[in-house]
Amino acid sequence: MAFLAVKGVSKNGVDVPVLQDISFEMERLENLAIAGETGSGKTSLVQIAGGWGQADAGEVYFNDKRVPGTLEKLLPGHPGIAYLSQYFDLPPHYWVHELLSYTNKLSDDRATRLYELCRIDHLVQRRSSQLSGGERQRIALARLLNSNPQLLILDEPFSNLDAINKRIIKEVVADVRAEFGISCILVSHDAADILGWAHRLLILQQGRLVQQGSPELLYHQPSSAYVAGLLGEYTLLDPHDRHVQQLIPLRTDSGQWLVRPEQVFLSTEAANGIAATVLQQSFRGSHFLTTVRVGEKAILAASRDASLQPGATVFVSVAADCWLLQ
Repeated sequence: MAFLAVKGVSKNGVDVPVLQDISFEMERLENLAIAGETGSGKTSLVQIAGGWGQADAGEVYFNDKRVPGTLEKLLPGHPGIAYLSQYFDLPPHYWVHELLSYTNKLSDDRATRLYELCRIDHLVQRRSSQLSGGERQRIALARLLNSNPQLLILDEPFSNLDAINKRIIKEVVADVRAEFGISCILVSHDAADILGWAHRLLILQQGRLVQQGSPELLYHQPSSAYVAGLLGEYTLLDPHDRHVQQLIPLRTDSGQWLVRPEQVFLSTEAANGIAATVLQQSFRGSHFLTTVRVGEKAILAASRDASLQPGATVFVSVAADCWLLQ
């Protein structure tokens, strides 16, 4: 029995379908991420999965029981599923302890521990109007979690946060999940948010589920350039180009080689590759993203050499495990 099962879900839009025959299952305690471009149907899908939306076809089952849509019940949602939208809000002019008490179903000890994990225990005597954006989000999250859900859906939770508060809310979710045993679905368009977090990743494009699998699989073996681009920088190389054939000696009659920047190696030694010209270099924190030209093709490389200047000659090689994208 799947913890959550989405079966053949479709939803119609005004001019085009919002969701088209989407099916997937989620296991208990799994971290499931859903990614896709803006308008791909991510929010509609998770709202239907959690009982906050209405499908035009298909069904959702949670713990082997059907989840009714919003047209089938008076109040939207499911008691075992918590949903935090990027557009969350808190009622104004309330004390924080009042907001928490209205939704709490936990024992005093468990609630106290939850508020510690959410890093809001020092905020309970403040009013909601006295809180920062990050504090408001953590309190909104605690209000959902103290209702004792089994599944937490986070819909673009980091989109309005600075880097510090983004890191804090990530740590809070990880701590709560570990101690309270809550399963999570995360919707995000940022690869940095999902690649190191998810056990499994679903990719949506124009309302269709186009690929699913482990983050490692989708990053290294994407089914399309669209999937590849969602998860990071890449270069496509024509296998018929003579320079590419020097870089990647494997022969193929179709497709293109997909190469990630970290699969491209730069050297000042001629014995370590074929000649290339540096076009530009940008600092990315942990490395430099360097663009080099081989023949007529620009290739992205991840480099730690800060001395490379436009116009310099380097020698390029490519890892043997690059992916042939059909």
